Amino acid sequence: MKNISLVFFLFFSLLSFGQINSEYAPIDAKMAAVSDDSSASIATIGTYINTNFKTDKDKIRAAFYWTASNISYDVANMFTVSSDETELAKIAKTLQTKKGVCSHYASVFNALCRELGIQSYIISGYTKQSGKVDNLAHAWTAAKIDGSWYIFDPTWGAGYVNKGKFYKKINNAYFKVAPTKIIASHIPFDYLWQFLNYPITNGEFYEGKTQLNKLKKYFDFEKEIIRYNASSEIDQLFETAARIEKNGLKNAMIIARYESNKEQIVYLRQNKNIEKLNSIVIEMNEAVVLLNDFIHYRNRKFKPAFSDEVIHNMIQIPTQKLAKCQNDIYDVGTVGSENASNLASIKKTIGAALAQAEEHNQFVKNYLSKSKIIRKTMFSKVSWYGVPLN
Repeated sequence: MKNISLVFFLFFSLLSFGQINSEYAPIDAKMAAVSDDSSASIATIGTYINTNFKTDKDKIRAAFYWTASNISYDVANMFTVSSDETELAKIAKTLQTKKGVCSHYASVFNALCRELGIQSYIISGYTKQSGKVDNLAHAWTAAKIDGSWYIFDPTWGAGYVNKGKFYKKINNAYFKVAPTKIIASHIPFDYLWQFLNYPITNGEFYEGKTQLNKLKKYFDFEKEIIRYNASSEIDQLFETAARIEKNGLKNAMIIARYESNKEQIVYLRQNKNIEKLNSIVIEMNEAVVLLNDFIHYRNRKFKPAFSDEVIHNMIQIPTQKLAKCQNDIYDVGTVGSENASNLASIKKTIGAALAQAEEHNQFVKNYLSKSKIIRKTMFSKVSWYGVPLN
């Protein structure tokens, strides 16, 4: 939401898209009558909508109207960024306070779409009003209705800000807009979410060159969305960052999103590496238990008697496990500066345990190569791994 200039922008948009649509009136009236109990959560709102409407076309209008008419723009916090807030917490807070900024409108509307079984996505990008590019990032939503993608901006559709005060006024200019039209004012950071086969660049957006240009390379966004959904979170972030960079790092908002994506990639990779490290530690501990079991058996001079094969396996298994741990830990990768000392310590522990296991393994090989008489003379008491014997 922006200053007074937004009022005129919305007014002229009214002439282009049409502000009053009689087909929405019965749906809007029914949604205006929603009780407080039916508005307590996404689930209860979704139940009300599903009970009263049958088609996705009517349901998404109901969701849009409820979101735009029930949430007031939080002017006081329009520049506040709460990156630590989870999506569920954001939605719960918005439903409770009935206030929020663009990300809250988009999150609630997107959650309602998902609750209604409608495929949808929250889109982040920036906008242009009256030919001027805004300097504040924005969030809106896309949803697929009857096999086609449309753009919904419940924030801009909720009203306008004038002299620091928000005024509610449903604006249908930002309900169910074709991607080819909305691109004149809304451009995603990632061109995947333009839903265009010939996406425009950030430079073209600045210049107002948003018309279809079939001279460009064809981009099958439907196929790419399917591939995106099938990818891991890290792969999604990596490919998103690549598309953002390819489309031109035109302004500070785009650069900030690009850098944020890269930081998130590093963070997720470190977390994945820490998971690997924890798995290695578990396997190392299992090996150390087996190693100490063998040491205990050796200190008892291999009593009770087991077959040579069993004795061989008793030391061979922990030795192999520790050797695997040593190989794996050098493939872990970065785990962050706060975990670097732990990584170094674990490497040292594995190395020491493996060295001791290999000594015992060599003893067993030597032991098994001797006669029974000589074997009896080969024992001397040894310390447990990590716990010296007195």
